[in-house]
Amino acid sequence: MNPVIIGNATLYNADCRSVLPMLTEVDAVITDPPYGLGDILGKKSNKIDKEQISNSRWSKHFGDGAPAWDKSTVDDAIQLAITLCDVSIIWGGQFYSLPIGRCWLAWNKIVRNWSSSEMELAWTNIERPNRVFDYSHGQLATEGKYYHPTQKPVPLMKWCIHHVGNVKQILDPFMGSGSTGVAAVQMDRKFIGIEIDNKYFDIACKRIEDAQRQQRMF
Repeated sequence: MNPVIIGNATLYNADCRSVLPMLTEVDAVITDPPYGLGDILGKKSNKIDKEQISNSRWSKHFGDGAPAWDKSTVDDAIQLAITLCDVSIIWGGQFYSLPIGRCWLAWNKIVRNWSSSEMELAWTNIERPNRVFDYSHGQLATEGKYYHPTQKPVPLMKWCIHHVGNVKQILDPFMGSGSTGVAAVQMDRKFIGIEIDNKYFDIACKRIEDAQRQQRMF
């Protein structure tokens, strides 16, 4: 499979499980894989949760209407990805079989009584205390909300890059709409991104290309 090369970014439109075995060692993995919530919330939520979901814009992402990529977790891919580097940040890590970690990162979305989670957690293998990033979910509107239903803010991903230290190359095997790639470009890092969905891959390419262009201007 031939990647799309955009400046310092190498992007694959493929299942990451077919690409990861071909990659050599990278400096860091920062990713937001499927949490499997489409299946969990669709089948196991109580009556009140299901009523809240059915009345929200998230209704199509749970139960029978959930997209294929969010039906289950992908433990095999995550286990393979973290063997490629010394430092990893895995959003939704509590849904995966990962080693005990000292440092968990949290995204506090500030707004309460939201239809989805008021905060999210990321597992890391970083040796430092837990850290919290405050950023309103509503502020995503400034980034073209919503490119992707589980889109992460670019400032959040830049914060993650700060936590992995002065690394040269970052891998995101579940690139989605490319927020990690945009953050990497803006921080002058090399980036490898993999995304299976054609629609989101095209969006990621455009966002990363725009970020590269702006970076060259400054």
